[in-house]
Amino acid sequence: MSSLLERVQAELSTARKAQDKPALLLLGTILSDLRNREIEQRRPMTDDDALEVIRRGIKKRKESVEMYAAGARHDLAEQERAEVALLERYLPAQVDPDEIRTAVRAAMAAGATTVGAIMGRVMPAFKGRADGAQITGIVREELASLG
Repeated sequence: MSSLLERVQAELSTARKAQDKPALLLLGTILSDLRNREIEQRRPMTDDDALEVIRRGIKKRKESVEMYAAGARHDLAEQERAEVALLERYLPAQVDPDEIRTAVRAAMAAGATTVGAIMGRVMPAFKGRADGAQITGIVREELASLG
């Protein structure tokens, strides 16, 4: 199986041949971010490193969507949403919320009583497979159901 970096490079070539300017710009930017990360780390890029860079790109774009929507720039917000959708194709399948909820309840049963303590126990199991905000939301729901 090819690495995530190779997959981005291949899709960039495909976008170039298809003259898909939005995809070309986005994938070029992500590829640049990936190469910069590789240089920073002074070692070859792993898929986990690449996923982290892509997640950061998604997070930035989601924040931009909120800002553009608040500023009534719906055209730009829609463009950012399209970029998020394109980047999310590179992420692994997300975890079922019920699986997260089960892990949160197990951490609570083991004595974790604060958001931080529960997150500390649960996050390592879902690193790269679930959004931290989603996990935090489930933790808060479960804590609220207790009290």
